Amino acid sequence: MFIVDAHLDLSMNALEWNRDLTQPVAAINAREVGLTDKPDRAKAVVSLPELRSGNIGLVVATQIARYVAPDNLLPGWHSPEQAWAQTQGQLAWYKAMEDAGEMVQVNDLVTLDKHVKLWTDCGENTKKPIGYILSLEGADSLVTVGHLERSYQSGLRAVGPAHYGPGRYAQGTDATGFMGPNGHELLKEMERLNIILDATHLCDDSFWEALDHFNGHVWASHNNCRALVNHNRQYSDEQIKALIERGAVIGAALDAWMMVPNWVRGESTPEGMNCNLEVMIDHIDHICQIAGNALHVGIGSDLDGAFGREQCPYDLETIADLQKVIGLLAKRGYTTTDIENMMNGNWLRFLRKAWA
Repeated sequence: MFIVDAHLDLSMNALEWNRDLTQPVAAINAREVGLTDKPDRAKAVVSLPELRSGNIGLVVATQIARYVAPDNLLPGWHSPEQAWAQTQGQLAWYKAMEDAGEMVQVNDLVTLDKHVKLWTDCGENTKKPIGYILSLEGADSLVTVGHLERSYQSGLRAVGPAHYGPGRYAQGTDATGFMGPNGHELLKEMERLNIILDATHLCDDSFWEALDHFNGHVWASHNNCRALVNHNRQYSDEQIKALIERGAVIGAALDAWMMVPNWVRGESTPEGMNCNLEVMIDHIDHICQIAGNALHVGIGSDLDGAFGREQCPYDLETIADLQKVIGLLAKRGYTTTDIENMMNGNWLRFLRKAWA
């Protein structure tokens, strides 16, 4: 089945982790054996060949670069201008992948329909380019709100105003507080340009403020359920209901600490916490029960989002194993139509409406 994955940090892996994503995952990991600068070295699960192997032909791919003030202990750049330059390097990598025939940007109805047609014919996938919709995870790198239009001209079609901690335009995971005037100005410009608001990572205060001030299209690209894992990174049933009322699609994520409660980073193991793909279905099912249908959830795996096999379901070797989700959903009683919607149809319907 054709799969859409609504959140992958591909350019971050290419530039900050120095991974050649045109190579098989096995080759990437072999080259990292012995490296200790990142906790997920030699444990990658994502590459372009693996996406093709899993029939994951369309992804939402990010630019990401956080600005950190002197009192912010999170990793990041020391000025918005440095963060902007990092995102422009990431954009250059996507363009290089396009030049190599490895990827193709999808940014309107014409390119969307053309790409879906390419990937849903009966041809062999091994030479097809991976389609990507460009998204900005955390808006800190926008030096001014005026930079947003420049990014739109480069293909940017979705923005998550915050990531972890305090941000320049909104407050993110583990932070509290409201967006303020700069955030409101950003939302207004996003609405003018018809850029999708990605509600993922917004803290509760900023989440409700964003929904109050933004009248455009909203999704949550990679978010799980607070009812199952009680942490501010997940969304409460009330927030999920609000997203559904706005016509949003919510992407189920595969970062183990977001999937099972009481995960301890660096200590817990997927096997020890019984974290497998069935747990992803638990989160998907919870959203479907709130919605009363299977029209508001999809895949937003976040795989290799600064974690690897040490912190993802133990029955997933590479991202190609997302195909296993189809059988697990069927085992839970979902119909073929429901499953097709969750694997691709909900995201495609959302995009066609947003870009109409």
